[in-house]
Order: sequence, then C-alpha cells, then structure tokens
Amino acid sequence: MVHYIIVITLLALGLSPHCLSSKTVGGGYLYPQFYGHSCPKAQEIVRNVVAKAVAKEPRMAASLLRLHFHDCFVKGCDASILLDSSGSIISEKRSNPNRNSARGFEVIDEIKAVMEKECPHTVSCADIMALAARDSTVLTGGPSWEVPLGRRDARGASLSGSNNNIPAPNNTFQTILTKFKLQGLGIVDLVALSGSHTIGNARCTSFRQRLYNQSGNGQPDNTLDQSYASQLRRNCPRSGGDQNLFFLDFVSPIKFDNSYFKNLLANKGLLNSDQVLFTKNGESRELVKTYAYNQELFFLQFAKSMIKMGNISPLTGYRGEIRQNCRKINA
Repeated sequence: MVHYIIVITLLALGLSPHCLSSKTVGGGYLYPQFYGHSCPKAQEIVRNVVAKAVAKEPRMAASLLRLHFHDCFVKGCDASILLDSSGSIISEKRSNPNRNSARGFEVIDEIKAVMEKECPHTVSCADIMALAARDSTVLTGGPSWEVPLGRRDARGASLSGSNNNIPAPNNTFQTILTKFKLQGLGIVDLVALSGSHTIGNARCTSFRQRLYNQSGNGQPDNTLDQSYASQLRRNCPRSGGDQNLFFLDFVSPIKFDNSYFKNLLANKGLLNSDQVLFTKNGESRELVKTYAYNQELFFLQFAKSMIKMGNISPLTGYRGEIRQNCRKINA
C-alpha cells in the first residue's frame, strides 16, 4: 500500500516511479522486495536495532544517515567505509572526512549480528546502511521511502576516494556541486540532501575559519549572523577545543524538519558548505527558500534524492560479496 502511495505521489510531481528501482551498471536490479523471501524480517531487524540506538543517543540518527552518504560517495554504495585496515586494505575510516567523526559502526555491527542469526550470508552490510539511514530519518520525524535493495559488499576500500570525493565543510559552492555531479546528482539533490543537517552535530574544527579568518584576512565570515557567531566563539576558540560539538540546526537539533533552511535564510547556517547554498548560487538560493517555506516539498525531494544517492554504482549479481562481518572481507 505504502509503495503505491509513494508512486502516486511521484507521478503527481511529474517524477518517474522508476526511481524506486534502478538497473545497475553490472546488470541486476535494486528493488524494495529483494529480501521478501530470503530474509522477510530484514527490515524489521534494522528498524528495531536503530530505534534502540537512537532512543539511547538521539545523535546516532544523524551519524547513521551520514555513514550511508560517506559510503556512497566513495566507489558507490558498497559498505567500503565499514572495512577496518587489514592486509592490503587501508580503511576509509582514516580519511580526513571520517577520522574522529564517522560513527555508528557498532550499531551496524549489532544489526549484522542479529541478521546473521536470522538469515546467514543473506543481507549485505551496504543494504543494512541504506535501511538504517531511512529508519534514522523516520525516527527523527522525517519522511519515509521504500529502499531499493540488492546491493553487495565491496572487497576493498579507497582512502584516496574518501579524501577526495566527499564534500568538505570549507569547500566552495562550485566544488561541492562538482562533487555531487560526479556522482550523477544535481543541484536539487545537493540542496535537498544538505537538509539532512537539520539533525546532528559538527565539530568546532569544521567551521572555525568562519569565526576568525574566513578569507585569510583575519576577518570573520560576513555571511554569518554576528550574534550567532559570538555565541559560537564561546565554545570554539581560535585554538583548542577542536572536538567541541555544536548542533548543525540549533533551533530543533534532534527533529528532522525544515528549520535548517530557515536558518540559512537568517544567515545562521553553521558550516560554510551550508550557508553557500543561500549566498553563492541563484538556483540553490531559490531551492533553499522553497524548502524553508514548504516542508512537505522538502520531504518529498529528500526521499527522492536519497533513493537516487542509494543507487550510486551498487555491486549486484555476483560482484562483491555478502560480508559476514561488516568490518572485514570474508576469508
């Protein structure tokens, strides 16, 4: 029933329902019912473990959502981010975007342990991450969508890909957009997916330059509301306090809503990569305004863009493997 509602909604928006499933590069399809027979309780298992983790620590929802994003932007959605260093593998966990900040690995481990008991060697770590990202969004008040499934897990990682492909907080608008376009995602996807910053935290080190030296001239960022900037300086000094945490959306930090976009209208985006969506490009500026005034439209586009992102170069068929332990390739 839910599937039909989404399809009808997509058609009403002039979108193709085929964004719910996609043919992948190596043949084979991703589709929501992939585990219907082989592991009917798969989605329920993910939902239960994620719900428990988020109830214990609300911040975990944003961490699991981010994990899926940081995985898909490197070699596709193949769970390469979960691999620890061993043998010839250098873990993506060591990259600049992930070091000291990527988290939620233990939650994925817990889901995988339950899954292996219920249906051994069946559900991939990549699919677990895609489902956990959706469930994290729903649990915090955001939209739901049917997750196309059938991904398999990579047998390798890419440290350089992780360092180069993932947009950084201090990148220019054009650099961020280019990184999205290289993954087959456009400006609409960029703005909608940035809306995931309605939940979660960022470290002082990721926006300090905006407070003290935005352009190398010793001056703060003039696109940052000054009263907000002075609040931020209290816990983000010129030096030290690198790991101090700040809400990405100070208005409703653990609720998935559209206040992130309202903050951008008020020049109160935390990261440079947030505020440039409003200040550096006319098209993205209009999208920010649209989502700030219409939460329903934001939710619809976020779901569509998450499905699209989850379709980046998945391994299907006989490519890759179904890892038994998400942290290491099968023996």
